Amino acid sequence: MPTLTPPALNPVVAEVTARIVERSKTTRADYLRRMDAARDSGVGRAKLSCANWAHAFAGQTIADKLTAMDGSKPNVGIVTAYNDMLSAHQPFERFPAVIREAAREVGATAQVAGGTPAMCDGVTQGRPGMELSLFSRDVIAMSVGVALTHDAFDAAMCLGVCDKIVPGLFMGSLAFGHLPVVFAPAGPMPSGIPNAEKARVRALYAQNKVDRATLLESEIGSYHSPGTCTFYGTANSNQMMMELGGLHMPSTAFVHPETGLRDALTAAAAKRAVELARSGQS
Repeated sequence: MPTLTPPALNPVVAEVTARIVERSKTTRADYLRRMDAARDSGVGRAKLSCANWAHAFAGQTIADKLTAMDGSKPNVGIVTAYNDMLSAHQPFERFPAVIREAAREVGATAQVAGGTPAMCDGVTQGRPGMELSLFSRDVIAMSVGVALTHDAFDAAMCLGVCDKIVPGLFMGSLAFGHLPVVFAPAGPMPSGIPNAEKARVRALYAQNKVDRATLLESEIGSYHSPGTCTFYGTANSNQMMMELGGLHMPSTAFVHPETGLRDALTAAAAKRAVELARSGQS
């Protein structure tokens, strides 16, 4: 096959990147040393005492326990930002079952290692709760740390979509940079009423020409089902960045929830996490 030459970086991007590399040299070297030491120390699960191990797998099926008892079979820790108040995260309710089954198909196991909060700016806008939105990112990062600190996992999967949640999951997973981590999104909701129609009703309401019930009906027609909000906001751009960064399976960002293709991509992400764990890559 012909060798592909990557395109040259934009000069400004190259200059900024070089400054970041130089400025972070000391702290990055320290981080890489810690990650190398964690990787070289071997699989964390292998160092668990028998009592630790029994606690970690007590809730699993007999078949999964038998698989996990073979120390060579990877165990994937799932960190989920599921709640069903946030439309973009509602589909995650059923993802762990899909991931567990996919892991079993390739001779591995998967467990929900922990959960994180997930706030929606669309709900809290104009309310005191919005003041917590950015702070929640740090809580999410710490939640990932708490979940993966159990040291019972050979790889991890992070389930999140929206604008504070994905950065928090990413920050937390960096503390476990010796483990392969794959992110899986839930996908966008199908289009609702056109934006022009939504704007028209909002304008009429502002002029007192329609009542609150009419406005609410219009808004529900726009934000109407599970999935990411139907506009190009930070939740959707997050998904593009994760895919461009190689942290998602290719072409996974904009597949609708509750479809066969979405389940297939989630299963493929789980199998990729297992594959990376077996290869020793992170």
